[in-house]
Amino acid sequence: MSVLENFDSWKSFLANRLEQAKSEGMSEQTISNVAYEIGDYLASNVDVKNDESAVLRELWNAASKEEQQAIANSMVKLVQNEQSH
Repeated sequence: MSVLENFDSWKSFLANRLEQAKSEGMSEQTISNVAYEIGDYLASNVDVKNDESAVLRELWNAASKEEQQAIANSMVKLVQNEQSH
């Protein structure tokens, strides 16, 4: 099963990658840039596997580049907040 098939699995995967990036010294700006690149790739190249991803794709495609960056940053914050709870 792909991590993209279940939204909770996807968030867990992102949280693990985020923790790894931080432990390797990646800056918040670099993490933000990578999150944007991942979001852009997923929206353009990956079939939607669940309702949450469908909503994110619709938001991404309707957004300006600045708004897309905000969506990417929000996903980073979402997994960070879930890690701290």
